[in-house]
Amino acid sequence: MDRNPSPPPPSCDQEDEEDLGSGDRIGNTVYSKHWLFGVLSGLIQTVTPESVTSGPEDEEEQVELAEEMENEICRVWDMSTDEDVALFLQEFKAPDIFMGVLTRSRCPRLREICVGILGNMACFREICESVSKCEDHGQVLLQCLCDSDPPTLLETCRLLLTCLSQTEVASVWVRRIREHPSVYASVCFIMSSSTNVDLLVKVGEVVDKLFDLDEKLMLEWIRNGAARLPDQSQEDSEEQPVFSIVPCILEAAKQVRSENLEGLDVYMHVLQLLTTVDDGVQAIVS
Repeated sequence: MDRNPSPPPPSCDQEDEEDLGSGDRIGNTVYSKHWLFGVLSGLIQTVTPESVTSGPEDEEEQVELAEEMENEICRVWDMSTDEDVALFLQEFKAPDIFMGVLTRSRCPRLREICVGILGNMACFREICESVSKCEDHGQVLLQCLCDSDPPTLLETCRLLLTCLSQTEVASVWVRRIREHPSVYASVCFIMSSSTNVDLLVKVGEVVDKLFDLDEKLMLEWIRNGAARLPDQSQEDSEEQPVFSIVPCILEAAKQVRSENLEGLDVYMHVLQLLTTVDDGVQAIVS
């Protein structure tokens, strides 16, 4: 009579609820599959034809990201550093959803977050290989280098550097970049005109990795002294800058030298790589 009563045995409803709770978890994490499905579904809705204005006067107009959506998708960005979450996103075809956003969305913040999530996912070999070997994905990601939004450019460069650092797919990206002259023009434009030190350092790391991986590409970029920005009209061609790789590298090095010594080391190493070939030495001297 003095002891506390035993708790009642679990009902069938309670057991079902517990089973549902464990089944809703992603891998060994505490993250919910149901919640993640909801966020991705909302993301799809933001780029459906009904929600995207197709009028020509609106094509260049940027749009803001709703605060609730931003908070939720940023949580996914944080979660994607977990391998279980990244693999679940891959299984759910999330990269295809993110590519759709990059293709259709006019919201810079949303584009930045989607590339950032892909960058986290690419840290895991299986996902990096899957994303890298898809030509459509590769085309979309290289096109992001032409973006005018510095945070999106930073995340794009981070993603490219991650892929170039994976030996299984590095050659795929080198070949893809060699086939797209717009990459050279975009990289030179960033190095010669950006004042964003973080972006300049990351672009420098990409160039350093590319030159270290492929001497032929380095020679092509040294000899390519007449590249112009992509998507420019013929009438404006005379006013467009003509890029040479060495002046662009030097301009970026001058920009980062007072704020980021490690970034300066990156650019010094790029110049050192240029001196390993005669054309590079001549380009530096001239």
